[in-house]
Amino acid sequence: MSLTHLNTRGEAHMVDVADKSESRREAVASGHIAMHPSTLALLSEGGLPKGDVLATARIAGIQAAKRTHELIPLCHALALSKVAIDFRLDEEASRVEVTATCRLNGRTGVEMEALTAVSVACLTLYDMCKAVDKDMQIGAIQLDSKTGGKSGDYHRVVEEAPIVAAECRSGEVSVGLRPLVPCVRVKCLAELRERLGVSDLDVPFDSLASQNVAGLKAALKEQDVRFAKLDDSRTLCAVNQVMGSDVTPLTADDEVAFFPPVTGG
Repeated sequence: MSLTHLNTRGEAHMVDVADKSESRREAVASGHIAMHPSTLALLSEGGLPKGDVLATARIAGIQAAKRTHELIPLCHALALSKVAIDFRLDEEASRVEVTATCRLNGRTGVEMEALTAVSVACLTLYDMCKAVDKDMQIGAIQLDSKTGGKSGDYHRVVEEAPIVAAECRSGEVSVGLRPLVPCVRVKCLAELRERLGVSDLDVPFDSLASQNVAGLKAALKEQDVRFAKLDDSRTLCAVNQVMGSDVTPLTADDEVAFFPPVTGG
C-alpha cells in the first residue's frame, strides 16, 4: 500500500481527485474531555462564566469542519452537506464525550473534517471551562467509521463494554458483555416528552424495518405501545435539525426529533 499524498519522488502533494466518481461519503469521529466532577456539574447547570458551553463548542466544531482545508495541509476544500456535533455528559467518568458526523456527495472523503471538528469542539470546551478547571484532559480522538469511496467502508472494532449483570456472594459482581452498535438517536421534545415520559433514547439501526422515519416509528412502537402517539398527524419530526416526514431516509447516527406543532404569539 502506498501513501497517496506522496508522489514517485517522495514529495508531498495534493491528490488529484478530478477523475474520481462522486459518491455519498460520511465519516464519524469521537473524542472526550475529562474534568473535575464539580466542573461537569457547573457545565450541566449552565453555571460557567462564559455561558452556554455546549452551544459554543457545537458551533466551533461545525466551523472547524468547514475550514479543515485551511488547517490541514493538502486537504481539499469541500462542500459539506452535513456537519453534526453531539455531546454526552458522562457523570461516572466525569467527562464530556464528543461525536462529529460529516457528510457530502463528492470525490474525496471527510475523515479529516470529522476529526478536526471533534478536536476543535474539545478545545473550545477547554477554553470555556478553563477559568474553573485547568486540569482538564482531552483524549481518545479517533475515527469511528467512514463510508463511501473506492477504498470502501471502515468501522472501528469497538471493544465490548462490560456491564454489571448480577451481584454475587461476598460482594463480587459477575460481568457480562454488551456490544456497541450503530443507532439512530431519538429525541422527544416539549409536550410530547411529557406525554410519552421519554426524552432521549437510542434505537439500533439494524432494528429498523425500513431505513426511513416510518421504519423508525415502527421500531419504537414495537418497543413500547406509547410510541403509537407518534402516528398523530399533528406530530412533527426533524432529521438532523431539518424538517422531515415518514419517507425521509435515515442512516446510522442520525438524530431524529419528534415534537408537537409550535405556535407563536
